[in-house]
Amino acid sequence: MLTLKLLREDPEFVIKKLAIKNFDAADIVKDVLALDAERRNCQTESDALLSVQKQKAADIGALMKQGKRDEAEAAKAEVAAIKAQSSALLARGEEAAKAMEAKLVLLPNIPCDLVVPGKGAEDNQVVKMGGPEVQLPEGALPHWELCKKYDIIDFDLGVKITGAGFPVYKGKGAKLQRALINFFLDCNTADGYKEVEPPVMVNAASGFGTGQLPDKEGQMYHANLDDFYMVPTAEVPVTNIFRDVILQNDELPQALTAYTPCFRREAGSYGKDVRGLNRLHQFDKVEIVRVEKPENSYAALDRMVAHVEEIVNKLGLRYRILRLCGGDLSFTSAITYDFELWSAAQGRWLEISSVSNFESFQANRLHLRYRDENGKIQLAHTLNGSSLALPRVVAALLEDNQTPEGIIIPEVLRPYTGFDKID
Repeated sequence: MLTLKLLREDPEFVIKKLAIKNFDAADIVKDVLALDAERRNCQTESDALLSVQKQKAADIGALMKQGKRDEAEAAKAEVAAIKAQSSALLARGEEAAKAMEAKLVLLPNIPCDLVVPGKGAEDNQVVKMGGPEVQLPEGALPHWELCKKYDIIDFDLGVKITGAGFPVYKGKGAKLQRALINFFLDCNTADGYKEVEPPVMVNAASGFGTGQLPDKEGQMYHANLDDFYMVPTAEVPVTNIFRDVILQNDELPQALTAYTPCFRREAGSYGKDVRGLNRLHQFDKVEIVRVEKPENSYAALDRMVAHVEEIVNKLGLRYRILRLCGGDLSFTSAITYDFELWSAAQGRWLEISSVSNFESFQANRLHLRYRDENGKIQLAHTLNGSSLALPRVVAALLEDNQTPEGIIIPEVLRPYTGFDKID
């Protein structure tokens, strides 16, 4: 959530920057400032009445001592009228504050200066490419056919048990899945991230804190009776560890990693790009989350991108890194780098990670603050990244490492899988 201070000081800046996200903020900013002015005016008028009320109350005592009961009773009636007027002002101010908050949460985060305008994915900037070129054998298959050939992931069985987008991993497919999770977690903890195992259901306050609510409720699975949401990403429960927390200066940075299954409705996703593991309703993902001082957050973002790149390189996969344009940037993000793997069998790029800096946007919603070296309380910056999302990593691993004799397991994963080939 953007701060009121920013909107008050430079509303035109906010409107101009949000236009980069193709978001017209003019009317909302105008409404927020008008409601803020009403709220403050009500408080000012109420405070003035309170001062008069105190004076009148003091006069009542003096009048009673002087035996002037009629004047004292008249003063009491004035005090009662003032109290009623003050209460009405405070109630109006509270209504204005609630209306202002409801408008304020509709404003997305401001993109940082590195983000360029653009309509969508076609305008994203490729900042780096790496990994070996992929040479597929003759008759190479896409991963969904490889899964069926080697009986390692069963999409039809998942449909029977639950529905489309809920695959069943079997045999070496299940072991590969577990191996990747452990490998990713080990890479993250070796880089200084503390492992946590959070709940996979969160309350509405947690969804609001990280910006999924009210922006993405249609994408989340909801347990109506308890008002809990299945996590769309470990970012939500892990970042909410710090909700309503004031960290001390020496407690920053915080760096956490977690594995969770993730649940997304993926409403409106149809067509050939959703086959197999390309788009699921339930999938596994390992996440990294950081809480930083504002002056350190962009250096931390660079380190996170380098860390994810190192993991991808260890897997020996062809990849590219994109800096998202304004039109493709999420509601909460100030800047995002996407990692994509090249699927030679499908002839397309598959997104496997987003690494983002939210600056103070999430922290303001979370009331996540820290006490700086001068003892002043400040909003922290939050960052997160996929490290990594498994489905498309598995898809690329299967497709790019297929041979006539079977699918070769990358050497770095063999201590985790216990086998070097799927055949």
